[in-house]
Amino acid sequence: MRTPICLLGGTGIDDRAAHGHDQDRFVEIGSLSKVFTGTVLTRLAKEEVVGLDTPLEECLDEVPVGTGITLRHLAEHTSGLPRLPGPAGPPDDPYAAFTEQALRVSLRELDRVATGRLGEEEYSNLGYAVLGHALTTVTGRSYQQLVDELVLLPLGLEAGAVTALPPEERCLVPRGVFGRPQPLWTLTGPILPAGGLWSTCRTLSQAVVGLLVERRLGPPAPSWQRGPSITWHNGATRGSSVVAAAHDDGRWIVLHRLGDADGTDRLARKTLLAAPTPHGGN
Repeated sequence: MRTPICLLGGTGIDDRAAHGHDQDRFVEIGSLSKVFTGTVLTRLAKEEVVGLDTPLEECLDEVPVGTGITLRHLAEHTSGLPRLPGPAGPPDDPYAAFTEQALRVSLRELDRVATGRLGEEEYSNLGYAVLGHALTTVTGRSYQQLVDELVLLPLGLEAGAVTALPPEERCLVPRGVFGRPQPLWTLTGPILPAGGLWSTCRTLSQAVVGLLVERRLGPPAPSWQRGPSITWHNGATRGSSVVAAAHDDGRWIVLHRLGDADGTDRLARKTLLAAPTPHGGN
């Protein structure tokens, strides 16, 4: 069975959707959700609702005093919080047990939950769950409202174009050998800001151009990963993987596959580097 794939990019990249993929179907974007959460944070900081260096304890009453964790630490993965929240769910649904109650328990015990050193980078899905909860608590708005009002609408996209609850009839999901849909991870609870969003590849490409190439909302949020001359982030769920990246010279790519994350990362890197430098680029 061939792997469904959708590739969209700038000059020199041939757009294509093959083997059952469709650029207008909703797909899981996994940890690429973090860039929407981080962009919400930077927009709220620009509006002076919060600051990047606002202590977490000023946003959430449950957090013990004196942890030293700020919103910036959460966004940059330097909070000392572990990669995965507890309690662990079953292997085929690792976030199922991470409920609102479990999040609140973690918040009350945050000084003990933190296993790393403050300021040292350790990728943390728990950190982004906490960050999303802090932003919704401070603003009194839902996570979807924040994404709509602070990211999508300013980029000229429709509210709900990136969402945790896409229309079922427009979803593209991994299927087994006999064509049956595979069970999906539970990502609609408190883990949502870390990895629960869906988007069409067309919408995602418009967001990437707006955020990374045109930079219409200012410098890229600290959620994005940064390499030599490139800004990027990837995401993966059970059977679905995506990469979004932009080179400093204007080359950009969005690649989604219903396949393994390593294969998607390698193909995205190869495709972006092979694309010709846009006229006027360095």
